[in-house]
Order: sequence, then structure tokens, then C-alpha cells
Amino acid sequence: MDSLAFDDLKLFARVATLGTLSAVARERDVPVSQVSRALSRIEKTCGARLIHRSTHGLALTAEGSTFLEYCRRLTGTLDELAGEFARKAAEPSGRVRVAASTVIAKYLLLPSLAGLHERHPRLQIDLEVSDRLVDLAREGIDIAIRTTRTLPETMVARPLGQLGRALYAAPAYAARAGLPQRPEELAQHRLVTNSAATHLNAWPFVVDGRTLHWPADGDWRTNDTGLAADMVLDGLGIGRLAALIGDPLVRAGRLVPVLPALVDPQPVPIHAVMAGARQRLPKIRACLDWWGSWFAHDRATSS
Repeated sequence: MDSLAFDDLKLFARVATLGTLSAVARERDVPVSQVSRALSRIEKTCGARLIHRSTHGLALTAEGSTFLEYCRRLTGTLDELAGEFARKAAEPSGRVRVAASTVIAKYLLLPSLAGLHERHPRLQIDLEVSDRLVDLAREGIDIAIRTTRTLPETMVARPLGQLGRALYAAPAYAARAGLPQRPEELAQHRLVTNSAATHLNAWPFVVDGRTLHWPADGDWRTNDTGLAADMVLDGLGIGRLAALIGDPLVRAGRLVPVLPALVDPQPVPIHAVMAGARQRLPKIRACLDWWGSWFAHDRATSS
């Protein structure tokens, strides 16, 4: 066992998490044969078969499950040790992989990056942008920015703020088609809706003290929230967008609010989510502290 390196432990943990050698090879940008040889070397050193290989994929043996538990424990301890030394250094450093939706990445994170670099120039940020819900461990994500009221018990979350939604249209669309005065008049308009998160297409209103949901049937649909905003900006129709997108564009004269007195924003919390051990790393804490203060300041100055 003395010949095993920490990188061997990390490699084995990633093989077990991702489930294929090719996925680990792509992640490390090396040939699959190199990962296979490393795995064989690890098994030879341990003197036990750790992974069953078959046409159906990879499966841990009993010995492999035990080895994986120790791998995660040891590599986690190594990360904490690196954090202890980094805490004594003058500046947090290293690469931080951050997952976020298109909207969060473009309108919340992107404007904050210049300030983050100015404060912590040795940090490197790797943004994974997608509207799908990523698996942090499987995809090697340090921080995921999520808008949700429920979070996995295995994760640690730090609140950053709230995200509400409202209806918007481009001035060109409003001039061409007019704007509805009541929710039921939306049926006479072209709408932009979400084909992936279909629950967002039940547009909420409060009318005469009663909450109602109007089922929006989009003439234009997309699975990408950022593209939905672009469709609305291009004057294709009325869309329900995150207020952190829409409100600044209203102030800039590029959008107009639709039924603002009746729309229920239904705000949801924005959290930075991570595995418990990761939050102690200085590079992670530096990002969390910056985004927490930046978001609070940005919301205060834009309201």
C-alpha cells in the first residue's frame, strides 16, 4: 500500500463515482488506456479485485466499496490539510468549479467575476452552465448555485438571496400588439414558455385577493432560460422571466412589465450548495464570501 499515491486514491474515487473509465479519461484529458493501467496498478497494489468489469459497465466489489470509503476519507483529509496551509497563506488560490443555470451565470455570476478577480487574483473560476440539475460529486463541482426551497440533506447550503419572477415584453411587441389588462387576455397574445421546467408555465397571479394560475401555452418554447429572455427581448412575445434579468432591462428601457400589479413573484431562495467538507477550503470560502456580499450590494443598489 505504500506505493499508492494520493492521485491514485482520487482516480479510483472518480472511477467509482462516474462509473466508466472513458468519463474519467475525458475529465483528466488522458487516454482511456492510461486510466485502465492505473486502475490495474491500484488493484495489484491492494492485492484484491476492486471493480468488476463487464459489458454492462463497472461495479464495485465488496473490497472496492471498502477501499472507496477510505479513498474519500483520505482525500477529504488531504483537502482539509491543504486548506489549513492555505489559510496561513496571504491569498486563497486554486481552481473552483461552479455550476449554475444560464440565467444565474449570465446575470448574477458574470457581472461579479471582475470584482472577485480583483480581490482574489489567484483564484480560477470554471463555470459549468446548464439548466439541468448537476450531480456535484459525479461531475466534480465545488459549488452549485441553485434556486430551490428544498436541498439534499448531504449538502451544505449558504443563502445568497432570492429570485422572483414576473412577466415582461419588449417595447416593440407592446407597440405592435398592445399589453393585456387582465390575465385572461394573455390568450390573445404570443407567449414564450419553458419546455423543460414546465411548472414555470403555470403563471401565478393575485386577482381580487385570490391566487390563480394561468396555464401559459407558448407560441415559442425553449429549454434554456437565457434563450427565453432573448426571445422576449427580440419582441417575439410575453415571457415570464427572473426579476434579476427583467427589472434591470426595464430600467434600461429594453423591456416593459406586463400586469405588474397582478403578478405573484413567488420568490424562491438562491443558495450556494456544496459538499460539507468543501466549505472549509479557503478558495471556496473566498467565493462564498464574495458572492454573498456582492449579491446583497447588487440587490440593494438596483432596488
